[in-house]
Amino acid sequence: NNLEAEFAYGAGHINPAQAAQPGLVYDAGEIDYVKFLCGQGYTPKQLKLITESSFTCSEETNGTVWDLNYPSFTLSTSPGNSITRVFHRTVTNIGSPVSTYKAVVNAPPGLIIQVQPSVLSFKSLGQKLTFVVTVGAEIGNSMISGSLIWDDGVHQVRSPIVAYASLVE
Repeated sequence: NNLEAEFAYGAGHINPAQAAQPGLVYDAGEIDYVKFLCGQGYTPKQLKLITESSFTCSEETNGTVWDLNYPSFTLSTSPGNSITRVFHRTVTNIGSPVSTYKAVVNAPPGLIIQVQPSVLSFKSLGQKLTFVVTVGAEIGNSMISGSLIWDDGVHQVRSPIVAYASLVE
């Protein structure tokens, strides 16, 4: 049983040519992190210390940890339980101006991954498109891992998807 699973990726050699031209990026700006911190219960005083700005949390800025525009997807529940979580993500096209990416899902038994839409069609550089990933998992006492790859035939933009058993909820 590989305890590191998806968390072990990235320990190998980097391909500088591919890293410099990823095709798609998951952008996250200051307001994305403010929403994340608000969702974690940070106070205006704590936000000011971190951002050096006078942000306040409101219903519009109260985000959830799983909706931070990050290229990975993680969910957990107590051992022996099932869980379903919906993730919203936005990718920005920095590859070919006109390109179509298809979702390729790798899901082992116990992990259900759905992507909507399953095809992203870009018409220009810098264009942003949003998609939703719904992950369902039946977790025993360990971890299940899979992935989502956006593939346009040239670029393969890979995101790890991990569900694990946690003793703390």
